[in-house]
Amino acid sequence: MQQNIRRSLSRRSILATGVGFAGLGALPRKVAAQPAKAATAAPASVVSNPPRDWTPGHPSIYPDPDVIVVDPSFNLVRRAIAPIQRVWTGALWAEGPAWSSQGQYLVFSDVSGNTQYRYIWDDGRVTPFRKPSYNTNGNSFDYQGRQLSCEDFFRRVVRWEHDGTLTVIADNYQGKPLNSPNDLVPHPDGSIWFTDPPYGDSIPEGHPDEAGGPANPQGLLNPRIGAENAGAIGGRKRELPTNVYRWDPSGRLEVAIGEEQLPDPNGICFSPDHRTLYVISTGKGPGDSGAGGNRVIFAFDMQGTRPVNRRLFTDMMVDGVKCGPDGMRADVAGNLWCSSNAPLGYAGVLVFNPAGKLIGRIRLPEVCANLAFGGPKRDRLFMTASQSLYVLETQTQGAAPG
Repeated sequence: MQQNIRRSLSRRSILATGVGFAGLGALPRKVAAQPAKAATAAPASVVSNPPRDWTPGHPSIYPDPDVIVVDPSFNLVRRAIAPIQRVWTGALWAEGPAWSSQGQYLVFSDVSGNTQYRYIWDDGRVTPFRKPSYNTNGNSFDYQGRQLSCEDFFRRVVRWEHDGTLTVIADNYQGKPLNSPNDLVPHPDGSIWFTDPPYGDSIPEGHPDEAGGPANPQGLLNPRIGAENAGAIGGRKRELPTNVYRWDPSGRLEVAIGEEQLPDPNGICFSPDHRTLYVISTGKGPGDSGAGGNRVIFAFDMQGTRPVNRRLFTDMMVDGVKCGPDGMRADVAGNLWCSSNAPLGYAGVLVFNPAGKLIGRIRLPEVCANLAFGGPKRDRLFMTASQSLYVLETQTQGAAPG
């Protein structure tokens, strides 16, 4: 009996090491008695030398070395066996991703390239969707599935109806033309909230002011060269401060947050319960007379239709590095996923919990302008980063349409 027990224990111990009896017979006695330690190496990443190869056919080991867990709570929304994938490249400045649940595609902008693209879910093709796009920047879809877009060139917000017609949501405030609407978000009450910084008052992203305007004070630039429609629709020169607006379904447009509270507003989104509004304040833009924003994110409590109690949500500092924000989206748990314009190693996406604590990072080889959740289950994070479109599978879902 004891002899049988010893034999059983010996066999169980050997199997626990992962080496069977057949393997023992094939190994030299010294190796079997004392297995050599396996050699390990750090996986390629955006900061390795040589750096990670993002072309198809060069997969990364799991977990992806460029998806960084800063706080254990990030593991609840991170999928460990999912890679960051670059699915397309070729833009000049990729922006404004938005997911169409009905059409099963992602629309995004190449602002400088004056083209709207569409990533088709079924086969992964990226094709021009609207060209010219009139330097479309931010995009979204409302709660009825209609596409909303900010057109930098015409300095307006538009909505594409289901029958293919276009509705102008806003192109002026109290008779003065808008600057260049940048990003927008729908609300379940039918309203549309958008930011109006001046970044489209430039040659690459729209057209500069006419001579004497704040973005072209000396008249050195000719806004009509190569852009014969400059000023035909929308503003010819900047006349308004940089505000956040609320458009009501009745057609009324009102200032929700003034420049004195938040200069150069950019990305905008609501928390899942719509009780908190987040707005990014970015840097000084064309024609700014003030200092511009500090590249931070502010949070506001919603009191009816009014944002109140402004507070700093995050200063976007990581390891002493300023990670300038641009666009953002919230997931169903209330985490805020924010784009990061920063040096290599910090460019990509930062993820904050509802309290403003950094819980995760996604490193990309290009600075990230904006992002959106999409895919049939709305669990894919699409990231528009400089010239490319990236996607990452997650364990959460986007909180809002588009």
